[in-house]
Amino acid sequence: MFLCIYFDGVVLVFEKIIFFHMGLCFFEYSLVGLFCVVFCSSGTSGGERKLMPAIEEDLGRRSLLYSLLNPVMSQFVAGLEEGKGMYLMFIKSEAKTPGGIVARPVLTSYYKSSYFRDRPYDPYTNYTSPNETVLCPDSYQSMYSQLLCGLCQNNEVLRVGAVFASGFIRAIRFLEKHWALLSNDIRTGTINSLITDTSVRESVMKILKPDPKLADFIQTECNKNSWQGIITRLWPNTKYVDVIVTGTMSQYIPTLDNYSNGLPLVCTMYASSECYFGVNLNPLCKPNDVSYTLIPSMCYFEFLPINRSNGVTASIQSPKSLNEKEQQELVELVDVKLGQEYELVVTTYAGLYRYRVGDVLKVAGFKNKAPQFNFVCRKNVVLSIDSDKTDEVELQNAMKNAVTHLVPFDASVSDYTSYADTTTTIPGHYVLYWELTLNGSTQIPPCVYEDCCLTIEESLNSVYRQGRVSDKSIGPLEIKIVEQGTFDKLMDYAISLGASINQYKTPRCVKFAPVVELLNSKVTSNYFSPECPKWVPGHKQWANQN
Repeated sequence: MFLCIYFDGVVLVFEKIIFFHMGLCFFEYSLVGLFCVVFCSSGTSGGERKLMPAIEEDLGRRSLLYSLLNPVMSQFVAGLEEGKGMYLMFIKSEAKTPGGIVARPVLTSYYKSSYFRDRPYDPYTNYTSPNETVLCPDSYQSMYSQLLCGLCQNNEVLRVGAVFASGFIRAIRFLEKHWALLSNDIRTGTINSLITDTSVRESVMKILKPDPKLADFIQTECNKNSWQGIITRLWPNTKYVDVIVTGTMSQYIPTLDNYSNGLPLVCTMYASSECYFGVNLNPLCKPNDVSYTLIPSMCYFEFLPINRSNGVTASIQSPKSLNEKEQQELVELVDVKLGQEYELVVTTYAGLYRYRVGDVLKVAGFKNKAPQFNFVCRKNVVLSIDSDKTDEVELQNAMKNAVTHLVPFDASVSDYTSYADTTTTIPGHYVLYWELTLNGSTQIPPCVYEDCCLTIEESLNSVYRQGRVSDKSIGPLEIKIVEQGTFDKLMDYAISLGASINQYKTPRCVKFAPVVELLNSKVTSNYFSPECPKWVPGHKQWANQN
């Protein structure tokens, strides 16, 4: 028998657990006495942070998966052991639950563990950043010192990266603002007085030496009008950029391509706060082709089949426990079908039982007999006014269609989010907040933004368009242009509430009132769709069959 209790909306399994998976036997003792820490989710995919149970042995399993990444990469990129990686890693200060259990993000827990701090020398985990700079709780000092160390060792760097593409781009923008201070530190061999953490200063001084020639080089490159290719210019031996660019992170691909001169963008692993899942066995593939092979020793995997019509995730509108019918529908890892989409369900060593992770995966193929999965979307990022349901994949595709109107003006959308406004207008309507990158000198006329609004509406599903055209239950879509730096402020606000800088992702849909107020306070102009999108009764698939 199992002893189950509820913890933060999920079921924890106590007593001994024994199960079989892909021919392997899994065995775990009771959580009692092993329950030493809980992990906080990043709190940015769905807006609320969750507490996840954790046990010490989990860090060993996660460390094992990390150890697989570079051996896989070395099959595709030679000589990685001959240099270093400039990986930007950050921690978040921990908290305690009312019962006294430490609560912190999973990456913070890993970085603070002996698996990271006391790791033996390994050329594949030889980073430019000293441990002290990673473990500094002040995000400014951590970012500054890590970039300083990366610049000091620029010729040794063979790979650069961060967890998410958005985090790496934030680092490049930080460099744009502070390169003069950084180059001065390199010129003089001293550290800026803004860096006050003693352990950080001592660790950096072991690396930092006066180097006027390198300082001149950095000054020359950063002073140029264009920052295109800045990664390969400052770190000339870089072979790839290691960041997650799947899902909504794909919007950052053009920016990364611009900064890196088209270096390969590598997604090495698939993981979450609840559990680490798998690796990408073809890391040099195009971002759109990324698939992950799940490692069965990480947890017990099950899959709930779903059917999405017109890009709408119909069967998973809200995160909730599996009902009896859904439990009967669960599919084993060995039984998934090519091309089918599933919601990922896991049972973990730490005690999560048939927990709905919230990710939608699609079976892309097989490595021998092991299925490989594309990440499709998060289940709980949805816009809805009436009966319409728009998920992040559909919204992202609509965005891709809309931004083509900006190309003639040499402009692009650097970041965006959305909001279902049901309070200021009747009927409610979709609002998109856009932060733009303007490279051209020609002003963009209002009609172009209006065309963008209409293109987005034309790209959305038939239920939405019916609501606009026939039911009149949805108002015209609105685009609000926000000031430069607005999404940096949004990230700062999320971090101030406890989100992890290392795991932060721009939310594609916002609901929290203070966040909406922050965005609205930065709006410089707004535009509405000038007319209703096209819609006819029926379904596109029916029309094709006829």
